[in-house]
Amino acid sequence: QVQLVESGGGLVQAGGSLRLSCAASGLTFSRRAMGWFRQAPGKEREFVGAISSSGGRTNYVDSVKGRFTISRDNAKNTVYLQMNSVKLEDTAVYYCAVSGGLLWSGEVDSWGRGTQVTVSS
Repeated sequence: QVQLVESGGGLVQAGGSLRLSCAASGLTFSRRAMGWFRQAPGKEREFVGAISSSGGRTNYVDSVKGRFTISRDNAKNTVYLQMNSVKLEDTAVYYCAVSGGLLWSGEVDSWGRGTQVTVSS
């Protein structure tokens, strides 16, 4: 059974930084692409970015390019979301997700339960 557990959320001031982690179990982590999504109050869940199984490829939604970085440590079965220069509009619940293959396909096999990120002015 796949389990994804996010951590690292909290309150951060605009312009600050935060690093989210997602610990995975119940899967061959090194052979699965991973993604991050977020859902702000009253809005639909949106794709933030993803990373291939090897970590060699990443892609991001335009609104976070240059500010957010996704990385992974396959030895620790963990994927990270480094958030820099955060903005008020980054406030959301952030979810970790796993795809079915080596590259991000857009289809999610499993979701984490999410971690809240709140950006204050």
